Amino acid sequence: MHRKVHNRVVAGRECYHCKQWVEEGEPHDCWTTTEAALTQDLSEDLRDAWQRLRETAAEFGDQRIYASHHSIMFSRKSCYFFVRPKKHYLEVSIFLERAIKAPQVRRVDSASKTKRVHVVRITHRDEVEAPITDWMKEAYDLADPTRPRTARARRPAVRVRKKPTRKRMKRA
Repeated sequence: MHRKVHNRVVAGRECYHCKQWVEEGEPHDCWTTTEAALTQDLSEDLRDAWQRLRETAAEFGDQRIYASHHSIMFSRKSCYFFVRPKKHYLEVSIFLERAIKAPQVRRVDSASKTKRVHVVRITHRDEVEAPITDWMKEAYDLADPTRPRTARARRPAVRVRKKPTRKRMKRA
């Protein structure tokens, strides 16, 4: 795509996400963000809660912690929980194979055939304790790439009968 500038043609494109003009050959990544950028505007209580959440998750073991758009992701082979920093709370989404009914859980949604996402709001450092940390550890263990997949009940194969064709009808 080219854009005219004072009777000259400038090569480049408009980013369809941020609508910024990007010159040809110029690096552009409007989705790039950092943990610091996502947490810089948090209140002191929320920042303490965030640090405790991160430290607790980091103690579980080997994993990847990274910022993506408006969230901070925690993953092994796949994401097992993520945090969306909001103005007045931290929205924590934890992926488990079972649905949990507890006062801390705001909402449970189906994330896939086997996983449920549990949405929890955290407003203070003292909330980052059991049972929330237990659920985080359970999710971490479920995301283990060496963990054998659970055997799912398979439905028996259904035999499909073919419609009789003229040839088959003549033979009969």
